[in-house]
Amino acid sequence: MIKIGILGGAGYTAGELIRILLNHPQAEIVFVNSESNAGNLITDVHEGLYGDTDLRFTDAMPFADVDVLYFCFGHGKSEQFLKEHQIPENVKIVDLAQDFRLEAPGNDYVYGLPEINSDRIAKAMHVANPGCFATCIQLGLLPAASMKLIKDDVAVNAITGSTGAGQKPGATTHFSWRNNNMSIYKPFQHQHVPEIKQSLKQVQGSLDADIDFIPYRGDFARGIFATEVVKTDAPIEEIVEGYKEFYKDAAFTHYVDKAIDLKQVVNTNKCLVNCEKYGNKLLITSCIDNLLKGAVGQAVQNMNLMFDIDERSGLALKPSAF
Repeated sequence: MIKIGILGGAGYTAGELIRILLNHPQAEIVFVNSESNAGNLITDVHEGLYGDTDLRFTDAMPFADVDVLYFCFGHGKSEQFLKEHQIPENVKIVDLAQDFRLEAPGNDYVYGLPEINSDRIAKAMHVANPGCFATCIQLGLLPAASMKLIKDDVAVNAITGSTGAGQKPGATTHFSWRNNNMSIYKPFQHQHVPEIKQSLKQVQGSLDADIDFIPYRGDFARGIFATEVVKTDAPIEEIVEGYKEFYKDAAFTHYVDKAIDLKQVVNTNKCLVNCEKYGNKLLITSCIDNLLKGAVGQAVQNMNLMFDIDERSGLALKPSAF
């Protein structure tokens, strides 16, 4: 059994992570750390887990008792935490924050996108889990990059559910504002753009183009639906063949021959991708569940690779029929 510790255990991502790990055949949760909830039942916060666990939050961090740690912190807190705490060298880390996603001197974290880095992830001690928007957009664009099609700026629009903003209430997350509403935020300057460009450059070999990304807040709880427009004269038949070839061995990412919709992926670890051609414009559509393939589902997928077990283990999650 893989023995697991979870840090930052009170948020949405941690709740989904616990739900998955409780049903993972080779995982055992040793502790869930939350200083503000220490001593309280997990189900006091993550109420959807009633009947599934009697675990309690703890303020203890028995690192020596686990094989892997999940960091479910807010962005910027993982790096600070590691400066203040000594993690045993034999304990693996999957970090869900953005602190280590970009390559830099002294950064030994492998970027945890299995569709392009599965071999590196399998050998890694430390993995930086990709961002939710970044995962969805990259999986739409990477096959095009593998065919050297990204030569001009790419127009990207993507809409996310309210859980993408985290559990702490805010002015743009409470129901009366979000319901029957829509808005943009951080246009052209979203924090996930650098990691998207990093991966595209890795796959294409070079990148002399901008990602013109406009994110939208949607009036639903979970999921990301994205469109990406790439200018190319390549025939659609050749493009579709390239997409299918790129994802032929992917555990959770699938090319679909017809238009896709968000409900096909919500509550799953899947990414679905579709392509259409309009003149010299290639329209790519991709969608994921932001909490699963965009966060903890992918994190568990990475853990499976790190411990040399079936990549799909614990992740047989099904979408709703309606």
